This record gives sequence, C-alpha cells and structure tokens, in this order.
Amino acid sequence: MSLVLLRGVSAAGAAALRGWSCLGSNVAAAAAAGRGSLHKSPLLQTARDYARPVRRKKQEIPSHLDDLPPTMLKKPYDNIPVIDKVDDVVRRLLSLEMASQKEKVKIKKQQLADQVRKSPTDTSSLEVQVAFLTAKIRTLQEHLHMHNKDTVNRRQMLIAIDRRKMLLKYLRNTKYDVFEKTCKVLDIKYEFPPLYCRRATRRWIAKKALCNKVYQEVQKLNAPQRLKKRQEWLERTRAREAEKQASPTEGSPV
Repeated sequence: MSLVLLRGVSAAGAAALRGWSCLGSNVAAAAAAGRGSLHKSPLLQTARDYARPVRRKKQEIPSHLDDLPPTMLKKPYDNIPVIDKVDDVVRRLLSLEMASQKEKVKIKKQQLADQVRKSPTDTSSLEVQVAFLTAKIRTLQEHLHMHNKDTVNRRQMLIAIDRRKMLLKYLRNTKYDVFEKTCKVLDIKYEFPPLYCRRATRRWIAKKALCNKVYQEVQKLNAPQRLKKRQEWLERTRAREAEKQASPTEGSPV
C-alpha cells in the first residue's frame, strides 16, 4: 500500500515537474520573442529604473559665421585666375558650401583683422591679435552653448578672454584712439578690472550683511543728533547773514 502511494506521489510529482518545466520554457520563449516589447513597456522601465529624464533641446543662438556667403571661395583658391573657368561642381567643392567650420573661422579671422589692421602687411599688431582672439572666443562660446560640459574648450576660452583683456588694457594705456576704434569695430564691451577681488564665502557674506545692518541701526540712532546739529548750523548761518545785511544800513549817512 505504501509502495503504491509512493509510486502515485512520485508520478504526480514528476508530472508536476514536467508541467512547470514546460511552463518555464514557454515563458522563456515568449520573453525571448517579445524582449523588445517588454523593454519598451513604461511600467517595466519604471520598475527597473530604465526611465530617462526628458532632455529639452537647447535653443540655437545666431552664429557669427552666418554672414559668410556660401558661394564664397576658400582662402587658397580666391586669387586663382583659372577659377572662373572651372565647372560648377568643382566651384562648389572649393567654396564655403562644402567647407568645414575650421576653414570658415580662418576666413572670419582675416575679415576681422582687415577691419582693424594698419596696412595690408600688418599681421602682428595688438589690434590684429585682438581680432584673432575675438573670432576664437565667439566660436568657443557657440560651442559651449550646445556642449556646456566641455571643460577643455571652456578653459581655452577663458585663457583667450584673459589674453584679450591684457592686450586691450595695454592698448588703452598707450593708444586710446586705437583702443576705441578696435572696440567699436569688433563690437567689444570693455569692462574695467575690479580693484579688489575676494571670494564670496558664506561666512564673508553673513558678516557683511551683519555689518550693514549694524551701520543702518547706528544711523537711525544718530539721526536726531544730526538733525539737531543741522538746525543749529542753519540758525547760525541765518543770523550771520542778517548781521551782514544790517551792518551797512546802520553806518550809512542820513
């Protein structure tokens, strides 16, 4: 009897195991077949922390290279006399329409330098260096607007800004008329360096706010005394003016 029961139990357990194995294989096959749909499910993404934050597209700013016409030829090919006889496809390949940003920046540097240089052979004066740095700074500013985590280019931009400030400061101290012309032509807003620069820590900000508050309270307490001294000074001034006006009339003959 016991053997029969054991055989029945073992038979039932084996059947159950076979059923569970079949069910597991079906689930695995279904998961393999619909793996893409499972991963795309928002509920499953939230449960497994697959949900990603929505990234807003940054607004594009106008570029300082927009004024360059696309039909303009690159720098090495603009003075070749045979360029007018070439095919349209070749002309497009040699124009700014197919040029990279680096080549456009080179042309922009030359355009800015032509506006401030003294002579056609001037390539190293202070105003020409300021023009080159201005084109570089504006290019890096546009790049960092779209890629604000690019620390290498940010450092290069800050170095260029400091270099331009130093050149403009020297140009302002030596040739003020050239300094004004350079800033006006290149649309540069020169800011004077601060006389004293200190890192604004929390302790320093709190101390400064406390000192300002104490000063205001002392001014309120001393306001009656200042008003009293002001009134006394006005009275003495009026009395002195009255004496001056009365003195010539008393001494004049009748």
